[in-house]
Amino acid sequence: MNVAGTWDLTVSTPIGTLQAVLELHDKDGELTGVAHGAGEEVALTDVALDGDRLSWRQAVTRPLRLNLAFAVTVEGDTLAGTSRAGRLPASKVTGSRRAAAPADGA
Repeated sequence: MNVAGTWDLTVSTPIGTLQAVLELHDKDGELTGVAHGAGEEVALTDVALDGDRLSWRQAVTRPLRLNLAFAVTVEGDTLAGTSRAGRLPASKVTGSRRAAAPADGA
């Protein structure tokens, strides 16, 4: 399964709904990426794909300083799952992959 691309995420948290952009890259079979949201860009760690289950970790400082662990199921160009921050309740995560930009001269 190919999960590389740009994903628009919605995270429903106890403090409100947050929007984020996830950029995933596949370099020689290794997944890497960054997340953009709340005015910051953070690198993803422990990015793993097992079948249709995608997981990663990231540390954020806005709106609060938190270490987040994401676990989602990918189905085509959509994903759904949860994000956890320590002992806080899980937050619902949904997302959709952006369409690839056309190549120059297409």
